[in-house]
Amino acid sequence: MRFLITGAAGFLGAPLANSLVSDGHSVVGLDDLSTGDPDRLSSDVHLVRGDINDRPKLWTLLQGVDCVYHLAARVIVPESVLYPREYNLVNVGGTVTLMEAMRDVGVKRVVFISSGSIYGNQHNQPMKETLRPQPRSPYAVSKLAAEYYIRTIGELWKIETVILRVFNAYGPEQRLPPAHAPVIPYCIKQALDNGTIVIHGEGKQTRDYVFMDDVVNAAIRASSVSDVNRLIINVGSGRETSVNEIVRLVTELSGTKPEIVHNQHHDSGPSRMCADISLAQKKLGYRPSVSLREGLLKTMQQDKRFHEKN
Repeated sequence: MRFLITGAAGFLGAPLANSLVSDGHSVVGLDDLSTGDPDRLSSDVHLVRGDINDRPKLWTLLQGVDCVYHLAARVIVPESVLYPREYNLVNVGGTVTLMEAMRDVGVKRVVFISSGSIYGNQHNQPMKETLRPQPRSPYAVSKLAAEYYIRTIGELWKIETVILRVFNAYGPEQRLPPAHAPVIPYCIKQALDNGTIVIHGEGKQTRDYVFMDDVVNAAIRASSVSDVNRLIINVGSGRETSVNEIVRLVTELSGTKPEIVHNQHHDSGPSRMCADISLAQKKLGYRPSVSLREGLLKTMQQDKRFHEKN
């Protein structure tokens, strides 16, 4: 098969592209390289630098494509609060532009990588796909709006659509922005640097952390299995883990003793998040294969500072 991956040089896009070409598929990647790293891609991936809203470029890249993976997005939640217009332009506008180009060229399937953040605060845990979304940030709103556009446009124009709501993915080479870093890469960096780990509030807030390889495996299955058209499917570990537990595991596995500081809790997101993955198990044959302990160790082993300490 021939695939187009938008956001191909990103944290999840690159391993997805590499896995597909290693399986013998043809892969074209589109990325503006604002955050992606082309060095992570196999030489067999044909990477084109460009913008998701560049319609003529999309028309060219979509020629002969059997399926599109749409990962191109701006993804930093606090940044979206400051710049909601930009998040709407890329995450929503770019999605509509892509779907229009797919219609024009005649591509018949898209797998959209959405986010578990669209659920917001929910009383029921683990969270099923049937829950009413309660997004709490412009980022989450933009991903939800993109979902609606994809499903609606797909039905109108006879394009098969599969939406994967990915929870807190982690793994080696995860980007660490200068501010508002994801919990796992932040804790690993601070631990290996013998720094200070700051925990917001009591550290009891939970997330569903899923290793990147499991996400890639789910995505690959979503491009080829039948009976998934128009479905929304959670991709996570099916387990919730507190910030305190992440800190405990990171310090234990790294053999370090960083200073742990609790600051005043600020309302930055849901207090609990855990994915119900029964639909993914049924429709995709999805089984998370990497435990949190194993995934954290694999992530740290890619960091030279880990080997300097062990």
